[in-house]
Amino acid sequence: MRVNALMMDSTDNVVTCISDIEVGQIVYYKVDDEIRRIIANEHIPYCHKIAINPIKKGEMVVKYGEIIGKACNNIAEGYWVSHLNIESVPRDYTNELM
Repeated sequence: MRVNALMMDSTDNVVTCISDIEVGQIVYYKVDDEIRRIIANEHIPYCHKIAINPIKKGEMVVKYGEIIGKACNNIAEGYWVSHLNIESVPRDYTNELM
C-alpha cells in the first residue's frame, strides 16, 4: 500500500491526489501516523481533490485546515471536489486578523 493522496491538515474533509485516480481505485492517505483509505467513485485528475466523507450542499470544504469554498451541491464520499461543485466564500480578513 502506497500513499497516493495528501491530507494537509487533520481537520480537512478532502485530500489531494498525487496521481490520476481511476474509478474503483483505492486512495490511500495519512492522518497523523494512521494510513486511511477511500475508494474513488469518479475519476480524480492529478493534483485534484477527493471528498473523504460526504459534504452536504451548503457545507464548507476544508483544505489546509481552512475553508476553501462551500459545496453548491451534495458531494458524496469518494467523488471529485472541483470548481463544478464548490463556490467561493467571501472572507472578512480584517476581523480574522484581530
